[in-house]
Amino acid sequence: MQVRHNIHPDHAKQFDTAGLRKEFLIENLFIANDITLTYSHIDRIIVGGVMPVEQTVVLSPELGKQVGVAYLLERRELGLINVGGAGVVTIAGQTYEIGNQEALYIGMGNQEVSFASTDAAHPAKFYLNCAPAHTTYPTRKVTQAEAKPVTLGDNATGNRRTINKYLVPDVLPTCQLVMGLTRLEEGNMWNSMPCHTHERRMEVYFYFDMTENDTVFHFMGEPQETRHLLVHNEQAVLSPSWSIHCGVGTRRYTFIWGMVGENQVFDDMDHIAIRDLR
Repeated sequence: MQVRHNIHPDHAKQFDTAGLRKEFLIENLFIANDITLTYSHIDRIIVGGVMPVEQTVVLSPELGKQVGVAYLLERRELGLINVGGAGVVTIAGQTYEIGNQEALYIGMGNQEVSFASTDAAHPAKFYLNCAPAHTTYPTRKVTQAEAKPVTLGDNATGNRRTINKYLVPDVLPTCQLVMGLTRLEEGNMWNSMPCHTHERRMEVYFYFDMTENDTVFHFMGEPQETRHLLVHNEQAVLSPSWSIHCGVGTRRYTFIWGMVGENQVFDDMDHIAIRDLR
């Protein structure tokens, strides 16, 4: 498990490109028949990926020991969205078939969790966010049809997109974790512009649905001290509460957003006018 520390904005603006990438970019999320986890001290979120191919991958007790408990979900909740082929998640003997762009919420206290692919030639890729929890809510699968969609933006400004809210209070209860998936329409490349921060929550962006020759220029930093990261397919960016988070791609793409913090109000944003950015 990698560990990333919380970074003060005065420190962050002194980083060069390599420093920014080291602290905020998660590059290698999916490894065949393995689980990768990155523990961030920003609201103690864990970001990870599971890609079972020929083998079943298990949340081992060793992962719990790395965060000081007997098993990973002893005091945590977990949300995942599958961005690969069809897969199966088994929790204490109960199986959940999770298709492409379907989600699963796993409540606190679940000790036996495993992941498998339906077809090794088209393996599942479970992208996950895991956050501290205070109580146990029921485990539940959420399909695309059950998510709450909102279409925003305009072709003229290159940001026509549909926000699919999977793990939000309107769909199911969680302790603090909120997750969803945003798909840009063909010919649109901007997300979250005009941009915003939210002092009360951190956020993680996971970019995917891109070719190997395409990239997203992800903008971050304080509104008057903006920087950028070049992000490629199936990579994630940690965004502290003080940082803007938006991006523009070389062509359309899809991204998953996950948030943890003080509240679960999706519209609790501190908007920043484009003219005020530096």
